Amino acid sequence: MTPSIDNRPVPARVTPRLDRGSVEHRLITMRRSVGHLDSFGPMDRARLESDPAAGLVVERILALLADLAFAINSHVSTAVSGEVPQSAAASFGAAERAGMIDAELAAALVPPDGPHHVLVQLHLDTEPEEVAAVVSAALSGYGEYVRQVAAWTADQAPQG
Repeated sequence: MTPSIDNRPVPARVTPRLDRGSVEHRLITMRRSVGHLDSFGPMDRARLESDPAAGLVVERILALLADLAFAINSHVSTAVSGEVPQSAAASFGAAERAGMIDAELAAALVPPDGPHHVLVQLHLDTEPEEVAAVVSAALSGYGEYVRQVAAWTADQAPQG
């Protein structure tokens, strides 16, 4: 505890240490998920009409990728800069400020109309022809995210 101006104790702020193992394990899951998503092939209207479950699986994989990225971004930004992002979207900006990803990628992973998995949900029923573009953008963005985060993590001094 450190004293405040009026001599009352103020709890010291403790910034957690970077847990590289946690980040690396989440990256393994993300890499596999991107691979699964890519293996589905084109998500055009014909595919979604002939295999309705495919759209639901794609939506779930995108939600998992978003959750994992939020967890990584939050952990790293808290450990590196003490910034605790309040939302998944804000976490990409925090990850950029922490130096983990670049600004272009941070912007690409926060579509203006909402998260990729939400966009897929909305388009499945109303505009299935738009699903392919959303999936393509997500594949590109999350593939690059995994690359940049893995490179950044490898550059960090071992925590011991």
